Amino acid sequence: MEKFNFEELKVYQKSLILIDRIYAETKEFPKEEVYGLTSQFRRAAISIALNIAEGSGSSNPEFRRYLQISLNSVKECVVCVEITQRQKYLQLEESNHYRKDLAELSKMITSLMKYLTRK
Repeated sequence: MEKFNFEELKVYQKSLILIDRIYAETKEFPKEEVYGLTSQFRRAAISIALNIAEGSGSSNPEFRRYLQISLNSVKECVVCVEITQRQKYLQLEESNHYRKDLAELSKMITSLMKYLTRK
């Protein structure tokens, strides 16, 4: 199977794991959230991976711009986690697990951006 370079990036792989978890979790959300929180949470998570993929292979400044968009999507996910926990769609323990994963993704994206700036 042909692989693209971005598929080797740990940050990309971690973003896919997050997407899988969010899809599984949001299947349990109330049906009235399908076009609201469920959709927004999924789109924000997907945006992280899509922007990593789209920016890779570009010039370093261009890739950093896409990584910044990914970082903004991480922040969107943090807000979605907060809302889901407040609405009792997630337990505190699950919410904390998401926050830990999102913080790690944020650090990985930021580190990659710094690396590209130095390069």
